[in-house]
Amino acid sequence: MTAARHTVFMVQRQARNLMREPIWIALLLIQPMVWLILYGQLFKNVTRLGGFGTTSYVTFLAPAIVVMNSFFGATWSGMAMVADLDRKFVERFLATPASRLSLVLSQIVRSALTAGLQALVILVVALALGVHVHTGALGWLVVVVVGMLVNSAFAGISQGLALLTRREATMITLANFIGLPLLFLSSTLLAQRQMPHWMRVAADFNPVNWGVKAARAVVLPGTDWSSVGVHLGYLVALCVVTAAFANWTFRAYRRSL
Repeated sequence: MTAARHTVFMVQRQARNLMREPIWIALLLIQPMVWLILYGQLFKNVTRLGGFGTTSYVTFLAPAIVVMNSFFGATWSGMAMVADLDRKFVERFLATPASRLSLVLSQIVRSALTAGLQALVILVVALALGVHVHTGALGWLVVVVVGMLVNSAFAGISQGLALLTRREATMITLANFIGLPLLFLSSTLLAQRQMPHWMRVAADFNPVNWGVKAARAVVLPGTDWSSVGVHLGYLVALCVVTAAFANWTFRAYRRSL
């Protein structure tokens, strides 16, 4: 209970820091809308190739944009940890009775909550663009949960790498190195049936694609709930593993002080 209470306090602290820079709030809300609108228009005729499950590319794209946005947000989330390390905030909290777990977990929770908020914005915009979520309100909930799980899984990795590297330039390089290959090895922008065979095989082991499959399945007709449950289970398991990795790197950081 102490760790949970301290995690809530840390998340509130990070939220207050964000509120002091309104430009970031605007970017967090506007950027995903830009992606949805621009990608939706750029590739709107691609559904003629077949295998998309719908003739509306925006409908095909909307749940994937939620996942993509969550994923990219997660890969950059470690920058907040690097900033706290540079400003000695982490060292100061280590001198207090604050739960050590909360110092890492709060960064992951903060990132996931941000992803959830952005997911809602994307879905509202998608609804205005005529997207119909086949499974209704439950489908909306699943898409938001998927976005938060994808974010949590990769935020754990990002926090761990931040604690290992402790360098802003290195984190930027790693975010780009990890982000683009995993994006293009998924069915985010294109139906998996249209991908080369080796890419289809790789996509089956890609956590980003797990999220895309689960989110898209509840939007398009013919929802396979067993497949959705399996992919959600994969993401939950990955969240546990990456959170443990982040906690392990934090212990290594404490030993180095």
